[in-house]
Amino acid sequence: MNQSWTHEFVLLGFAHVPLLRPLLITLFLTMFLLTLLGNGLIVMLSMWDPALRTPMYFFLRQLALVELCFSLDIVPRLLATLLWPGCGMSPVDCALQLLLVLACLTSECFLLTIMAWDRYVAICRPLHYGAIMSPQLCHLLATTCWLAGVPVSLVFTIWLFSFPFCGPRGIHHFFCDIAPLLSLVCADTRVFETNVLVATVLVIMVPFCLIAASYIAVLVTVLRVPSATGRHKALSTCASHFIVVVLFYGTTGIIHLRPKASYSPESKQVVSLSYTVVTPMLNPLIYSLRNKEVKAALGRVCSG
Repeated sequence: MNQSWTHEFVLLGFAHVPLLRPLLITLFLTMFLLTLLGNGLIVMLSMWDPALRTPMYFFLRQLALVELCFSLDIVPRLLATLLWPGCGMSPVDCALQLLLVLACLTSECFLLTIMAWDRYVAICRPLHYGAIMSPQLCHLLATTCWLAGVPVSLVFTIWLFSFPFCGPRGIHHFFCDIAPLLSLVCADTRVFETNVLVATVLVIMVPFCLIAASYIAVLVTVLRVPSATGRHKALSTCASHFIVVVLFYGTTGIIHLRPKASYSPESKQVVSLSYTVVTPMLNPLIYSLRNKEVKAALGRVCSG
């Protein structure tokens, strides 16, 4: 058997701040529970309330499901690392975690792109919105987003774990990611890194450019609206999505566009916290829980 699969890894996330461990455990556990609560509410409300059975909330539900998968993959292991420092992690568990991380990242990139396109159709082609965003197309797009990350994550996970890992198996991160694992490889990884960069550009930058193009078209259309109220209403439906896009793409790009960059392990952990822990918690609040329609739906479900 390849030696990569015979020795356990040890996650060393936040090992440099042992005195802060109790505070971090409390903080991350609270954020995890809020993430489960917020995204769980979005999923349930968009399924139960007829007023939220629209394409926009359908895609919000898919995003909430991705965030739930992301959080369940990352945070329990993070809490275990803080509670029991030095606890080993089998190579199979590490590979599965990396597989799910890459799959969720890819799915989220494509979902954010579809959500931007949905807003473009709603604002720029409102008379054709119902015909274009049919239930069949919405389900097809959602299925494509969910499945798109599978081949990418499989290829790079299997490829990475085919390399020999030498020396100590301490991963200077709070989850198994490409960059910290590459630092443990004692082989030439230039071809692998080049392919990771190409895949990252396709998965992160191309969707980001499509999102930017959608927003430019939306802005041009909104500026032509004579009513200030109408302009504000149109832009408000895009503002939340734009905030999360900037936060998500900014942090993931910093980490994944340069898989073996010279960032310190501590800085990588802080940046990674943004899209693995913070953004999944904030998304329900930014996107939906401050939305009047969602609040009304929550009131109807509670009173009903």
